[in-house]
Amino acid sequence: MMPADAGALLEVRDLHKSYPLSTGAFGGSSRRATAVDGVSFSLARGETLGIVGESGCGKTTLARILLRLIEPDSGDIRFRGEDWLHAHGEKLRALRRRMQMVFQDPVASLNPRMRVGTIVAEPLAIHEPQLSHADRATKAAEMLEAVGMGTETLARYPHEFSGGQRQRIGIARALILRPELVIADEPVSALDVSVGAQILELLARLQSEFSLTLILISHSLPVVAQLAARVAVMQAGKFVETGAALQVLSAPQHPYTQALVAAVPQIPA
Repeated sequence: MMPADAGALLEVRDLHKSYPLSTGAFGGSSRRATAVDGVSFSLARGETLGIVGESGCGKTTLARILLRLIEPDSGDIRFRGEDWLHAHGEKLRALRRRMQMVFQDPVASLNPRMRVGTIVAEPLAIHEPQLSHADRATKAAEMLEAVGMGTETLARYPHEFSGGQRQRIGIARALILRPELVIADEPVSALDVSVGAQILELLARLQSEFSLTLILISHSLPVVAQLAARVAVMQAGKFVETGAALQVLSAPQHPYTQALVAAVPQIPA
């Protein structure tokens, strides 16, 4: 195992995850599909890491492992210097509130039967049950204002808002616990280009305002280069190239990265 980085917020070492391949209704199979294959990286406090790759390369599986929404087959994750994969009980709860996720689909990630104020305040109800309903509502209103939504939003339902506004609501929910690490999984892929640009600008502002460490996942190198100082290119479960965002975008070394860069539409001069 590589030596621990004392200055890192997140340390990931040799993560593996595979799934059994189905062979139909009859009989089993010993074959497995590898989703994450030996991924290692560290993330400093306040840093933004972009993870880029085509659909099916393992990006979302990696994100879910990092949040322990699914468990890896093997590997090690240290968060704030503590063993994240073996945390249980109160330690698990304490660590979990310090990392949150912004999901790809702002429609599917918001409960349509709940008012926005309840949606945003829900993490407080789980992690800070001692807070009164009024205190939770106040904090939700403050966070909605931080993402550019007015207090009138509290009593309305998700279907009353545009896709960009729903993504802002999702970001407010992710930040209500003041986490240290936020993982944004394709946060603008379901949005129009102009609206997506506004969401990226919002994430950049919030990262500075709330001292966030950010992992930005996308299939687009230009998108991650807008926010990320460092980029990891993922192919077939592996990181095939890692480096400074501008360096990877302007002078890619790996053939797969070169293909991703070549596929970016160019505006005619």
